[in-house]
Amino acid sequence: MRKLLSVAIASALAFSTAVHAATPADTLVVAIPLDGIISFDPAESFETVSTSSLIDVYQGLVASDRDDPRKLVPELATTWQPGSSEHSLVFTLKPGVKFASGNAFTADDVIYSFTRAVKLNKTPAFILGELGWTAENIDAQFTRISDDKLELRWVSPIGSDLALRLLSAPVASIVDSKLAQQHASNNDYGNGWLRTHSAGSAAFSIKNYVPQQALVLEQNPQAQPAAKLKRVILKGVADAGSRRLLLEQGDADVAYELGADQFDAIKNKPGIKVANFPSSLIYYLGFNTQDKQQPALGNPALWQAARWLVDYDSLSNQLLKGQYQVHQAFLPQGFDGALTDKPFKLDVAKAKQILQQGGIKPGTRFSLTIVNQPPYTDVAQALQASFAKADIDIQIQPVAESELWGKMRSRNFQSIFIYWGADYVDPNTNASTFAYNVPGGPKTLAWRTGWEIPKLSAQTRAAAAESDVQKRQALYGELQKEIQQNSPYVVTLQGQKLVGLRDNVQGAKQGIGTSMLWYDQVSK
Repeated sequence: MRKLLSVAIASALAFSTAVHAATPADTLVVAIPLDGIISFDPAESFETVSTSSLIDVYQGLVASDRDDPRKLVPELATTWQPGSSEHSLVFTLKPGVKFASGNAFTADDVIYSFTRAVKLNKTPAFILGELGWTAENIDAQFTRISDDKLELRWVSPIGSDLALRLLSAPVASIVDSKLAQQHASNNDYGNGWLRTHSAGSAAFSIKNYVPQQALVLEQNPQAQPAAKLKRVILKGVADAGSRRLLLEQGDADVAYELGADQFDAIKNKPGIKVANFPSSLIYYLGFNTQDKQQPALGNPALWQAARWLVDYDSLSNQLLKGQYQVHQAFLPQGFDGALTDKPFKLDVAKAKQILQQGGIKPGTRFSLTIVNQPPYTDVAQALQASFAKADIDIQIQPVAESELWGKMRSRNFQSIFIYWGADYVDPNTNASTFAYNVPGGPKTLAWRTGWEIPKLSAQTRAAAAESDVQKRQALYGELQKEIQQNSPYVVTLQGQKLVGLRDNVQGAKQGIGTSMLWYDQVSK
């Protein structure tokens, strides 16, 4: 990689403490942990940094409006209209678009992108599965009308509004079919290559990626309008204190995941500003109900007691200094119909009573898997202390983020404290993972916790199919209340996304459904 990097980029990545020069004017250097990255293929990526990077590399047919994410706007489509059936739409595509490779964008790329995502059946494929698409039926869901027009059909009994919302998710990004096929191996639709490369049409493309060390995004010369920066370098820095130091010294322009104490310490530092963006990330404690070593994890009494063993206000206001707000429902604030009531608080006596009545013995022990970064380490220690007051022993297991996702997706954990982020701006995005688990279905969060819920799953599908806005909102309200009161998840917090910036960084903005800046808007 070093041979490929310019002197300017190499100097921006250096850790030298002897000389602190400003980063190049055409380059944005971002200090951030990179240990959560598994893949940059939009058909596979489902982790924070990689998936958030996709918005600067790929485009979809439609996207959430950046100023009002509840609205949808055209992106690679210019218009859409009802198709030949109740469950179909005809899309007219944006003319003159070229991928970063120079290949022209056509309807073939749309069909290829959706088909490969469904047939690869990687982690985010369940989102497109909401349309009723399967590997067996996907080939029949498209009619190519011309280079710039196609009809798209779906099987599920959902309306066109939800269908469009699903198509705004990162997994629905449009891939350069010619380039992907050039790099295909063993019928993998180019997945092996796209895990570390890109084939998109957005403002940037992936120039280089070195796992855990650096991701270099380079301006796409085909993009219209062009990005204001020539490149963006995401520098992998594991330690929050080191990220803060790089920002203070001017060796980084942007710093993420500093933690409450670090952000509090830099907010009045000269040359630095702290930006605060809304976030759809909700943080929850989840129990593996199928764990064979600790059957108490499948006992609803433990779930109920846990709700009264979290010191929500202390977490939010003292430990995390108000940078996260108390939130106790699976829909984040900012989404239509999100519950805002907070029925639970720390009550050790109540928790002990529930545990005793439920047959949970004092001294019950289980492990808590967390990411080895703030705020997880601090929150885990606080949970350990508050649960100990009820004679519940939590053993903290900090791991790299990528390892946590692997454990979670294989049910190889006892309990977990982590976030869930919205994939698109519609209540179904969280309902379909917190409250949906059917035999042979997608591996949702309910599946990962081993929670068998046929009735709730049917209610979730009914809510998705409801076309009346008020009735649909009421259905999601009922689902939230049920999950809030009786489930193996204890929703605790909703995040705000704080970002440390040098004061010469302009145009820094990100949306409720993303966890990183839109780099195409940034300048220095």
